[in-house]
Amino acid sequence: MNLTETTDEARDNAGLARPDDLATALLTAEGRRDPYPFYARMRREDPVHRSAQGIWYLTRYADVEAALSDPRLSNDRDRMTCAYSALGGDLKAFSRLTDRLGRVMSNTDPPEHARLRKLANRAFTARRVEALRDGIQRIVDHLIDEAVAAGPTMDLIEAVASPLPLSVVCELFGIPPEDLPQVKTWFHRFGRLSEDIDKSEEAIDQYEEYLARLVRRRRAHPGDDLISALVATQARDDRLTDSELLSTCFVLITAGDETTTHLVGNGMLALLRHPDQLTRLREDPALIRAAVDELARYDTPTQAIVRVVAEDVEIGGRTLREGELAYLFLAATNRDPERFEDPDRLDLNRPGNRHLSFGNGPHFCLGGPLAKLQAEVAVGTLVRRLPHLRLADGAVLDWRPNPLQRRLAALPLTY
Repeated sequence: MNLTETTDEARDNAGLARPDDLATALLTAEGRRDPYPFYARMRREDPVHRSAQGIWYLTRYADVEAALSDPRLSNDRDRMTCAYSALGGDLKAFSRLTDRLGRVMSNTDPPEHARLRKLANRAFTARRVEALRDGIQRIVDHLIDEAVAAGPTMDLIEAVASPLPLSVVCELFGIPPEDLPQVKTWFHRFGRLSEDIDKSEEAIDQYEEYLARLVRRRRAHPGDDLISALVATQARDDRLTDSELLSTCFVLITAGDETTTHLVGNGMLALLRHPDQLTRLREDPALIRAAVDELARYDTPTQAIVRVVAEDVEIGGRTLREGELAYLFLAATNRDPERFEDPDRLDLNRPGNRHLSFGNGPHFCLGGPLAKLQAEVAVGTLVRRLPHLRLADGAVLDWRPNPLQRRLAALPLTY
C-alpha cells in the first residue's frame, strides 16, 4: 500500500504521519522523542517518496548507500542554493554563510572536492588522530572531576559532551588554552545564525581573523599541530590558495563539534535505557570500539543529509529530476531490517555493523574517526568511573527541534 493512499482512519490508528507531513511530524513532541517509527513506515510503504513540495525522501539502506556515491547527486553549494530558491526558501542565512566559507570540501563535488580533500587527508591522518587518545583521556577525566566536585547530579551535555569536542579540536589545532573561552563564544554565535545573522557574521569575521593569525604564526614557527601540517601540505601543493587553506581550517574545526556532542549524549542515554548492555560493557571494557559503532547506528546524531540532483537518476524505480532536492535519511537506513537483523535492538557486539552514520563515498565524514575516538574515551570512562550512573529522578528529556540532527538539549544524570 502506498503511504499517500493510507486512509485517515488507518493513519490515526498508526499514530504516524504521511510522508508529506514528515518534516512537520519530526518536529512534534512525538517525532522528537522517537522518530524511528516514522522512518519505519516510510521505509516499508514508500521508501523513495516525492513530497508535495517536490523533495525526495530516501529511507532504504541500499538506496541511500548507492546515492551517497552517485555523482548525479550533488553537494555543490551553487546547485543547492538554486534548488532551495526554487522551493521559495529563505536563504539569507545559508547564502551568507556559504559565501563566507567559499569553496570547501563540504560544498563541492569531484574533481574539485578531491583536490581540496587531498590537503586534509595528508594532514588529518589516522596516526595523528590516534595520537590524541591520551590528551582526550586527560580532558575527559578533568571534565568528570569538575562535574563530580560540583555535586551529585550533572547535565551530561553541558558538563562533558559539549565541551569535549571543542577542547579536543583546540588541542589538535594548537589553539592556546587561554583562547578557548573566546572560541567557545564564537561557536555559540555560529549556532544562532538563523536567529541573528549580523551577530553570527560578526563572529565569523572575528574567527577568520583569528585563524589567519594562527596560520601566519605557524608559517613562521611550525609546530606539531594540524594547522602546521596543513601549512606544510599547502607548501607542497601551490594550487591551494590561502583562502582555501583558511576555509579548510574553519570547516575542520567546526565540523565535528555537534556530531561528537550528540554521539556521546545519545549513546549514554541508550546505554542507560538498556541496562543489560550497560552491564555488558562494564564487564568487558574491550567492547567499547564496537559499542560506539552500535550506539552511532542505534540513535544516529546526523539523522539526514541533503543532496541536489545534478542529472536525472533512477532510484528504487522512481526518477529524480535535475534540480530536485533529496533528503537521505541515514537514521532510517541504520534501522533497515533488510540490512540489520533485529534493527531496533541495541546490541553492542553486533556483527557486520556497516552503518551509514558518517556517510559513505567521496564525502565520507573526515572527522568520523575523531568523533568515534572521543566517544570511546568519554563513554568508556563514564561507565568505568561512575558505576551507579543513572537518569536523575524526574528527568525530562527535551530533544531539540531539528529533523536533520538528533540532539538532546540536556541529559540530567545522578551518580
